[in-house]
Amino acid sequence: MTLNSSRLFQLFKYTVYAFLAMNVYWFFAEEYAAAPLRYPDGVGLADLMEAYAATIDTLAWVILLLMFELETYVLDDKHFTKAVTWTLHGLRFACFAFIVMAFFGYVDVLEFNSGAALFAGVSDICALPPGEWSWPYILGEYTVITPANCADWSTATEFYKFPDAAAVVDAAGLTDIIRLAWVDVINAAVWILVVVLLEIDVRLQEHGRFEGFALRASTASKYVLYGTLFAAAVYWGFKGDFLDFWDAFLWLVAFVFIELNVFEWREEDNAALQAA
Repeated sequence: MTLNSSRLFQLFKYTVYAFLAMNVYWFFAEEYAAAPLRYPDGVGLADLMEAYAATIDTLAWVILLLMFELETYVLDDKHFTKAVTWTLHGLRFACFAFIVMAFFGYVDVLEFNSGAALFAGVSDICALPPGEWSWPYILGEYTVITPANCADWSTATEFYKFPDAAAVVDAAGLTDIIRLAWVDVINAAVWILVVVLLEIDVRLQEHGRFEGFALRASTASKYVLYGTLFAAAVYWGFKGDFLDFWDAFLWLVAFVFIELNVFEWREEDNAALQAA
């Protein structure tokens, strides 16, 4: 049995989609581990979008990705009954709503970290009560400060305390964390613009109007948007953790597939018009 290049391509594509689905679990594991520090009294309903912003965001994106895959590749035109069309659009709208809410969750995380204030009277973290304080070694991930590890985190003499949390960090660490939080916000905002633009592309293609100025404007805009997302992925590769970089890389690859689906769809429609 042999696999042709088309089947190998589809296998690769759906493997990427599977990895993205797995990332939902990994983000949940990270945020679940950090939740007790941020919310010592438990995560309330009002705190869900902030506490689990990455998990909810990724889950909504995975579902949205599958909706785009169905509409731009899997389903033929004959399958687009009114019920199917409304179902696809309804699910995409619901996912988009959660993505927007997750964006505001990232904004809340940025505000939380930006609210860190100078910890007066503390010049040595080894003097803090052992086991009661934590150190954020990266955005959203903490480790308990103990007598065995306290000297390893920083040689600074000034520290910053996060609001309503038993966590401290030095100035250099706080700068890195705030920058990563900004990258999260910018990345989430750009992805919202990408999905809005892709939604416009799909609607124009459905009506045979994805040509001329619309096509050129969409292409130029995507160079800017995907370039920004690539820069964010590179930044995470150097300053963030592997999961952030890996997730960003996979999403770029996944949406290249969706863009190729739209391109192939357009080529098929143009060929059908010429043959008519």
